[in-house]
Amino acid sequence: MTEHAARAEKLAAELDAAFRNRADLYRLMLDELAVDLGDDKAEEILVRAIEKRGREVAEVAFAQFGPNDARAIGEAFLAVSPDGGRMYPTDVERSDHHIAFKVKRCPLKDAWVDAGVGDDRLATLCRIAGAFDRGLFEATGVRFDNVTWTPGHGSGCCHICLTDRDG
Repeated sequence: MTEHAARAEKLAAELDAAFRNRADLYRLMLDELAVDLGDDKAEEILVRAIEKRGREVAEVAFAQFGPNDARAIGEAFLAVSPDGGRMYPTDVERSDHHIAFKVKRCPLKDAWVDAGVGDDRLATLCRIAGAFDRGLFEATGVRFDNVTWTPGHGSGCCHICLTDRDG
């Protein structure tokens, strides 16, 4: 194995561990809040908090973009692959004022499936995880069609669509 390949393998393992830890954190936060507040209120609070974090990240990451830069924002998002290269965008549609794509594998969802989280809880956790993307993209000012999760072979897929405000 070359030195480069060894570094890449080590990084992949570290990223995988980081996202699995994040998955555990979301699950534990939801469980703890649900004990005191009930499932619906716990989900509402986590979604609000995670959307807020997405907006904060957007202020820094996409500061140079505006409401009519949907395609540029989408391309930047795909280029950095927010899940550390662990997500696989497919079916990318591009036009001058629009970009849409699917993410076919999510490390967070993989971790929850591996942990044996049931379908109802999995759907709730996916909505919470999707809140980050919603906060991120809505803060840029582009039109963002909600993240939707399609259940599938263990991982499912996430659909993201960005459109210029004036496009």
